[in-house]
Amino acid sequence: MTTHPELETVDMMLNMGPQHPSTHGVFRMVLWIDGERIVDMEPHIGYLHRGSEKLCEGERYGQVVTLFDRLDYVSNFNNEQVFCRAVERLMDIEVPERAMYIRTILCELNRVASHLLFLGTYALDAGAMTPVLYAFRERERIQNLYEAVSGARMMHNFIRIGGIKEEVPADFVPRVRQLLGELRRGVEECDNLLTFNEVFLARTRGVGVIDADTAVSYGLTGPCLRASGLAYDVRKDHPYEIYPNVSFTVPVGEYGDCWDRYWVRVQEAYQSLNIVEQCLDQMTEGPIMPQMRRIARPPKGEVYVHGENPRGDIGVYLVSDGTDKPYRLKVRPPSYCNLTALRHMMKDAFIADAVVILGSLDIVLGEVDR
Repeated sequence: MTTHPELETVDMMLNMGPQHPSTHGVFRMVLWIDGERIVDMEPHIGYLHRGSEKLCEGERYGQVVTLFDRLDYVSNFNNEQVFCRAVERLMDIEVPERAMYIRTILCELNRVASHLLFLGTYALDAGAMTPVLYAFRERERIQNLYEAVSGARMMHNFIRIGGIKEEVPADFVPRVRQLLGELRRGVEECDNLLTFNEVFLARTRGVGVIDADTAVSYGLTGPCLRASGLAYDVRKDHPYEIYPNVSFTVPVGEYGDCWDRYWVRVQEAYQSLNIVEQCLDQMTEGPIMPQMRRIARPPKGEVYVHGENPRGDIGVYLVSDGTDKPYRLKVRPPSYCNLTALRHMMKDAFIADAVVILGSLDIVLGEVDR
């Protein structure tokens, strides 16, 4: 059989990133395309590597909190909390109840702020301009509260080993109650703008599908896993601090596509607002720090503690040699684990869907590269 060289075709290689704004950080995808279809892809990470885990070995335990602020820089409080819980477990410290309630309020508001950022930027990925303006307006309200509580809009260094840095402002409870009403209306506005918009549905329904079994095999957690129909949430399955005292549901998707991953996050925002409201009702006066050494020196040993941050199951494996600095610290990052499934989700998709699929994972490169 004779071949005609002029009819032969080869797959074209297309670089997306690392400078592309839609890659949500310094992330590069190499796409092999046949016409408009993605035949294969290869993710490239490491452009933001800062050696955070190694840096922890040279810092005192109390100083490590600031490094955790800078891992997933959209989930500062959630990251601070999981590290402090690891040290508290190792030292057998009992955190005062009031401190646990304040921690939970701040962490759940952080979840809402993170999901609002996702909602707005994901709308941009799909070609919608307006939702990001509404989402950032509501996110700004949360950051204003954070500034009043910790002195910083981000990188708070507020959750401490044993409790929290200082007492919250006198108007904290009424201010948070007012904020909840404003946030609920704001999330509803964003929800109404985007969720069942027919153009948004056309861009996200049936795109980037991953079933529950495959998602588990890749190590997906958080909204990315729950969108595939599996209701795994660390706050429910391995409850910690005051989560056993509050009532909330775990939203799950049906098809594991981009729309389900978006929808789960919107529903989680509503649930987080309900959790904060219950915390305000249950919280009482009391101490915010136990009687303990100012400089933490855990006994020799190792511990693994995990929690639910906005992107999924974040874990901290901590090894102590009895000094005031960790011997070894390893982070189990949800963004990195969720990113491993990207190649599976990209195959046979259109080039135009590449950014939509990547955006649905809601990765933060500071946590991926560390």
